[in-house]
Amino acid sequence: MLTRRSFLASAAAGAALSIAAPAFAETVPADTARLLARAKAELERLGAAIPNHDLVAVADYAAASKSPRFHILDIAGGTVSSLLVAHGRGSDPGNSGWVKAFSNAFGSNASSEGAFKTAEFYSGKHGRSMRLDGLDPGNSNARDRAIVIHSAWYVNPAMALAAGRIGRSEGCFAFSDADLPKVLDRLGPGRLLLSTKL
Repeated sequence: MLTRRSFLASAAAGAALSIAAPAFAETVPADTARLLARAKAELERLGAAIPNHDLVAVADYAAASKSPRFHILDIAGGTVSSLLVAHGRGSDPGNSGWVKAFSNAFGSNASSEGAFKTAEFYSGKHGRSMRLDGLDPGNSNARDRAIVIHSAWYVNPAMALAAGRIGRSEGCFAFSDADLPKVLDRLGPGRLLLSTKL
């Protein structure tokens, strides 16, 4: 089991990992055109349910957790920034680093599939965070399940390199402390976050 203590020990033992860490912080995926096409299609489908159409976030859970798979797309500019994001432990019971299934069920601790609208900021047990509203049958319980955007110690490039995966959330979109401000400040309320497997 990966704990904070065992992670810190492994990270300290491999100081060289910190040199490679910036490569995970923000990268551009090769399939930018495919991401943009999907984002535009979702914006068209959802229409007025999403007030702001300039930026879209896509969490592509077809990728392993060690990979930057949370993509923030600038629709007009056609650019993409990609970051590490955790998935729910209920979606990966064996802690393999891969999403096996989605769930909208209470108590599942799983990631949900579908379109979310980013909502209000708040300060909770993980510090500055953002609430989400599920817009599809597969994530309609998001607000009541407290599926949110927050930071977590178990999401960082050094862990991805040392363990071959990052930690798991209870269904939330969890980011590193360094990346969370990029997500919250760029997205803000009223934008689309799509959770899926592309």
